[in-house]
Amino acid sequence: MKILIADDHDLVRDTIASYIQAEANIEVSRSANLHEALSEISSEGPFDLVLLDFDMPGMNGLSGLTKALEANCQKPVGIISGTATASIAEAALEAGSAGFLPKTMSARSLLNAVRFMAEGETFAPVSFMANRNECDHEFDTLLSTREKEVLTGLSKGLANKEIARELELQEVTVKLHLKTLSIKLNARNRTHAAMIARDAGFI
Repeated sequence: MKILIADDHDLVRDTIASYIQAEANIEVSRSANLHEALSEISSEGPFDLVLLDFDMPGMNGLSGLTKALEANCQKPVGIISGTATASIAEAALEAGSAGFLPKTMSARSLLNAVRFMAEGETFAPVSFMANRNECDHEFDTLLSTREKEVLTGLSKGLANKEIARELELQEVTVKLHLKTLSIKLNARNRTHAAMIARDAGFI
């Protein structure tokens, strides 16, 4: 079995790959963005399963899924994410995704899901999908994924440097996201932004 994992976070990509590679007869290739993934599919594919991080560079929403499906000769392509809502997962399935894998899944569940999708079945955690109404929030349309991640770190009381380390970003990038999300939320400062998030039920 040949699997391609595409994720721009080295730690996440390598961890998932090591989980899967530990299983016999599974060959795992890795890419850091959609462009690399499409090149890998072109040169080494088609793969039995391609896993794409929803938020990595080049994805542009679900258009990256469509491109990968076409490149992989319509063989299974799934979406993985640590931030996407259940509604996005549902849209991905409707667009032809073989499944949706939250990054919070256990190693054993991940392996089972991978095998399931590679065999042509569709996978999505029932507990995750059942909460689609509760998981959605007005901030999902107002803020970008990165802005929401920075806001979450901010609400935890983390300093810019700590948020940058947690998200594997440059500190200057975190400051930029703080500035833009503060403008969108009409927040006077970082403390006010955290209060707005708390009062709105985002955190």
